[in-house]
This record gives sequence, structure tokens and C-alpha cells, in this order.
Amino acid sequence: MKEAKDVFRIVGIILLGMFVLIVGIPLVLAAAGFTLAVLFKIIGLAILLIKVAVVVAVVYLVLVGVRALLR
Repeated sequence: MKEAKDVFRIVGIILLGMFVLIVGIPLVLAAAGFTLAVLFKIIGLAILLIKVAVVVAVVYLVLVGVRALLR
């Protein structure tokens, strides 16, 4: 009877491992993909914000230059 318990334990561990491989790995990859997508969106927004800041700075410098020339 002790050998039967060991066999059931080994079969249970194998089935649990198969479940993790079949169900767990795709879930982890999907979560990682979602996380990477969010990360890339945040990086894209940061780059867009930097571009807007550069444009605003250039426009400000042009306006200050025009104002200095008019004085």
C-alpha cells in the first residue's frame, strides 16, 4: 500500500507540473506582454512630452528674441 501512495504522489506531481506548463506559462507570458505594452506606452508618452517641451522652449526663445529685437 505504501508503494501505491508513492505512485499516486508522483503521478500527482507530474499532473500538477503539466497543469502549470499548460495553463501557467501562457498566463505569465500574457501578463508580461501586457506589462511590456504598458511600459512602452509610458515611454512613448514620456518621449512625446519631451518633444512638446522642446517645441515650447524653441517658440519661447523665438518670442524672446523677437521681443529683444523690437526694443
